Amino acid sequence: MTKKQKKVFWRIIVAAVLVVVVSLIPVKGAARFFLFGIPYLIIGYDILKKAALGIWHKQVFDECFLMAIATVGAFALGEYREGTAVMLFYQIGELFQSYAVGKSRKNITALMDIRPDFANLLVDGEEKEVDPDEVEVGSLILVKPGEKIPLDGIVREGRATVNTSALTGESLPREIETGDEVISGCVNMSGVLTIETTREFEESTVSKILELVENSSMKKSRSENFITRFARYYTPAVCFLALAVALLPPIVQLAMGMSPLWAKWVIRALTMLVISCPCALVISIPLSFFGGIGGASAQGILVKGSNYLEILSKTKYVLCDKTGTLTKGAFEVTAMHPADGVSEGELLETAAVCECFSNHPISRSLKAAYGKEIDQERLSDVEEIGGHGVTAKVDGIPAAVGNEKLMKKLGMTFFSTEEVGTQIHVVKDGKYLGLLMIADVVKEGAKEAVAELKRNGVKKVIMLTGDSKKAADAVATQLNVDEVRSELLPSDKVDSVEAILALKNRGECVAFVGDGMNDAPVLSRADIGIAMGAMGSDAAIEAADVVLMDDDPGKIATAMAISRKTLGIVRQNIVFSLVIKFACLGLGAIGYVNMWWAIFADVGVMVLAVLNATRALVYKRG
Repeated sequence: MTKKQKKVFWRIIVAAVLVVVVSLIPVKGAARFFLFGIPYLIIGYDILKKAALGIWHKQVFDECFLMAIATVGAFALGEYREGTAVMLFYQIGELFQSYAVGKSRKNITALMDIRPDFANLLVDGEEKEVDPDEVEVGSLILVKPGEKIPLDGIVREGRATVNTSALTGESLPREIETGDEVISGCVNMSGVLTIETTREFEESTVSKILELVENSSMKKSRSENFITRFARYYTPAVCFLALAVALLPPIVQLAMGMSPLWAKWVIRALTMLVISCPCALVISIPLSFFGGIGGASAQGILVKGSNYLEILSKTKYVLCDKTGTLTKGAFEVTAMHPADGVSEGELLETAAVCECFSNHPISRSLKAAYGKEIDQERLSDVEEIGGHGVTAKVDGIPAAVGNEKLMKKLGMTFFSTEEVGTQIHVVKDGKYLGLLMIADVVKEGAKEAVAELKRNGVKKVIMLTGDSKKAADAVATQLNVDEVRSELLPSDKVDSVEAILALKNRGECVAFVGDGMNDAPVLSRADIGIAMGAMGSDAAIEAADVVLMDDDPGKIATAMAISRKTLGIVRQNIVFSLVIKFACLGLGAIGYVNMWWAIFADVGVMVLAVLNATRALVYKRG
């Protein structure tokens, strides 16, 4: 509990004890008024103050005004215990609501903790602790075990394990070493790192994420806007209705020559005011969405506003980019086909050594597959032939690595395969060693992610890619997507989204999922753009409405499931609250509901609605 919550808690305890004690004392008249007035003021002075300030600032119709009028009216009619009880239970409900809001902020607050407090700046070899805002691009900073990485950068010295859970929601740590890129907000678990900064703090990943989360509550859903408008008209309407209940029946009785029962009708009107307080709706609906956003952030899914959370629940068409979204977006050696009498080890080693000086993606994939440290002294006479490959000497022996064009140029006899990917042929000492297949491989869990989307009510999963038809069809077959459109330019992708938008039914939404780097036009054109965050790339955070921080396509279905759960809770609270409110209002008007039932209709409904809303915080991925 916060200090403020503890103060309210003890006020409730003291007031409740005094109400019980005073109820047992056999006093009447002014003494009874005075004795009940003590716990009433202890528990309700802040509500009375807020009501008075609301009237002063011409913002009359709110729950504080309703509580003040109802309880002061009850005291005026001699209903001291009921008036105090209304205020007491209202404060209990408010305390409960405050605690629930605090709990719902827990995941967001945990995310906010990724902001580093300091950076260890290296100046002429000396370490100096400074604010991250003071560090310029190109500076060297030192990050020790247990410290947060304060800025984005490249590791220049050191090797370590970093915890990325605050950004991705995943507990599995990452191994980084010299030359690797690192982002701010991660925690160094082992080893000392020297990092060259590549961004200022205000442009860093952690800064952009914090800004995104802080602003998420500003973008309200249609449900929230409806409740805001509803409360604006509902509260004054019930106030005038209560006034009519208090005045019209006695006036009619008086006109008919009957004795007017003022007290009876005023009590009914006050009861209606207590019942009518819209706390359950005004509090629980935003709390549900806030809880949904917090629950999503705990899964490594950043939702920029509750309006996007609402759209996710209506998504029926999911259009996915291929490279970097459904596939890893990086070349890997997928197959080795050595010639007769040649081992796979010799084939791969020759290719990796020949390519050891190059930073081409194909070269990097060959070195990664080899997995051993390469002595560059083994290589000499390197010549890169544009559009063909590389020739060189390995341990003084002529060798060549490249495509079919290079083999034909060298006059070599070679073989091919029908497998999808890039074929890399290898020659050494005039002998053909075989070929290596290099391709972009499907992400682990991508096939299951597509199946999960269909189980979650998505009508079509469509893959859009600029890749060749052969490569695209191969991936589409692996993933079981419903439709594939290949060899597309960025403008063609926008046209594809436009076509699906024209076909969808009313109330259905279209989502586009991309890597955020070159898909910004499509991300913004779809009803909702979902970006593979690439560990928080700038383009992903800026272009998309939802960011999946760990690039896991399975999180698309998770985001939709969280959205549907949140919207379900919102609808439950709206229906439950309104049904109870209107039923009790009707019964209160005809005298079948007393002040104690009114307390349940107000505080009881609010507590139940808030309890239900907190369920949005928790989501267990199956």
